[in-house]
Amino acid sequence: MRYFIRFAYFGKAYHGWQNQPNAITVQEVLEKALSTLLRQSIEVVGAGRTDSGVHAKEMYAHFDTETIKDTEALVYRLNAFLPEAISVQEIIPVKAEAHARFDATERSYEYWLAQVKNPFYSDFAHCILQPLDIMAMNKAANYLLSHTDFECFSKSNSDVKTFNCDVRKAVWEKKGDKLVFSIVADRFLRNMVRAIAGTLLDVGLGKMEPEKINDIIESRNRSKAGVSVPAKGLYLTAISYPKHIFDEQN
Repeated sequence: MRYFIRFAYFGKAYHGWQNQPNAITVQEVLEKALSTLLRQSIEVVGAGRTDSGVHAKEMYAHFDTETIKDTEALVYRLNAFLPEAISVQEIIPVKAEAHARFDATERSYEYWLAQVKNPFYSDFAHCILQPLDIMAMNKAANYLLSHTDFECFSKSNSDVKTFNCDVRKAVWEKKGDKLVFSIVADRFLRNMVRAIAGTLLDVGLGKMEPEKINDIIESRNRSKAGVSVPAKGLYLTAISYPKHIFDEQN
């Protein structure tokens, strides 16, 4: 039977989500925990990859096993077994053909900025002490919604069939003592959110006009965009799925 697992993680200690030969990853730790508790070799397929140091408030993966009689009990046992940086929130029965990556219809990210030095944010947010023109940053962010090809924000030499993404929301907002960039799309390219945030920061710092972002996107050239901001400020916050993939009895 196939199950979705919903979980969260603090990414500082991990080299991203996806298994790597010589580095510890979230996928490796989660697979080891499930395999130990279910007493069989378990492989999990994630909704996507996150880079080294990136966090996830909500991540999904799927795995196959025999029927789990008590999913809540398994969640409890997993959380007792896993390190503090990884938290399982739910295990959900789904249809046999459901896929955590390919069935996802929308993904949401946040990028956190601190504008005062705060030791409690040292691992959670990127610090920018200079004043920022948030209105100009939002004007530039709004132009993202008018484009589909985002090759200029993709990690160089990315092995993808298309650079097209449907960006549905992109906005900077003050939230308490943080400045938060929220962006929602059907899919994201590798390094895309960090590259966009870095480019929008250039606008906020007065290094370029908001309209310049249109020229950068149309260039399809990564070197024209801004530098990628540090991974520690990036959070995967939500993933959406169609209702029909979930087990009817759930």
